[in-house]
Amino acid sequence: MKKLPHTHSCFACGESNPNGLKLRFETDGQIVQARFLPGPEHIGFRNTVHGGLISTVLDEIMVWACAVQTKKFAYCAELTVRFIQPLCPGATVRAVGQLVTNRKNRIFEAKGELLSETGQLVASGTGKYLPIKDALAAEMAADFVGDYEWVLR
Repeated sequence: MKKLPHTHSCFACGESNPNGLKLRFETDGQIVQARFLPGPEHIGFRNTVHGGLISTVLDEIMVWACAVQTKKFAYCAELTVRFIQPLCPGATVRAVGQLVTNRKNRIFEAKGELLSETGQLVASGTGKYLPIKDALAAEMAADFVGDYEWVLR
């Protein structure tokens, strides 16, 4: 697995964002994965991680799955999440994402899953993503930490 770059400011992966999740992604060239350890500050209701944070992790894993396969970063146009079982703070999950369809580099479709340490499905998602224009992607790249150029070649 190859480590993917991260950013300074992103809520999901930004190393300089004090409120962020600080996710770190890796890929085998097809699948993208990351570990997420939610804390008590991620609670939505009664010792359960907020669904919005679960959705954020799924969205981010799918964005990276699109980037790895298409060499383009994209914005989420549509996100569907299915919550299978509650996620509690302190329970590590593995996020896994994969590009499903590339529609002529105009729209990407991806799927993602959050799996418990025992491999049980916690949540799943699908998304449609619109590629970011090259000029804006170049601006965004200024926020990256680490070698990101191989991703966009």
